[in-house]
Amino acid sequence: MTKIVVATRNRKKLGEIAELLAPYGLKTLCVADFSDVPETLEDGSTFAENATKKAREVAKRLGRWAIGEDSGLCVDALSGRPGLFSARYAGEHATDDLNNAKLQSELAGVPEAQRGAGYVCSVALCDAAGNVRLTEEATCRGVITSEPRGSNGFGYDPYFLIPEYHRTFGELPSIVKRHLSHRARAFARLTPRLATLVRQDAAFV
Repeated sequence: MTKIVVATRNRKKLGEIAELLAPYGLKTLCVADFSDVPETLEDGSTFAENATKKAREVAKRLGRWAIGEDSGLCVDALSGRPGLFSARYAGEHATDDLNNAKLQSELAGVPEAQRGAGYVCSVALCDAAGNVRLTEEATCRGVITSEPRGSNGFGYDPYFLIPEYHRTFGELPSIVKRHLSHRARAFARLTPRLATLVRQDAAFV
């Protein structure tokens, strides 16, 4: 199987990406398994900038093809927050519980009809020299609940309700989430093009 380094240290996110790439014969390696790769400073002004920076830095450091992914939750009533700061909404060392507690505090008193939100995912693929070869971005719309529901997923998933299914990402099984989520949608567009690139590019390692 062709191996690609994924520029994330989040094992749950890596697991989701690995599931999305596996049907195409693509195997993922976690950047955390390489001891000489520093963490990327996510100082971009968009998800796309951060995704590209992650992929480029890891690819150039390791001399391997790499995928960078940046994603987050954008809540309408909060003018798009937490957005780029979704993973560290409650501080640099925030946990999922702390981030969700802050989100609920800021949404206190906001009726469900005004709790619309979108999960955004941006993905970039860089070759071993750090050149950007592919990019994609996708969004999944939902509603933020006031109470957690379900234990699947991670991050804000137990609070992110998909109205058509009447369930949160925390309640939906992974096989369903693989078709609905922002990440699934972005990779659904990227992965066929990636598989074609693997077949066509003799330098792909």
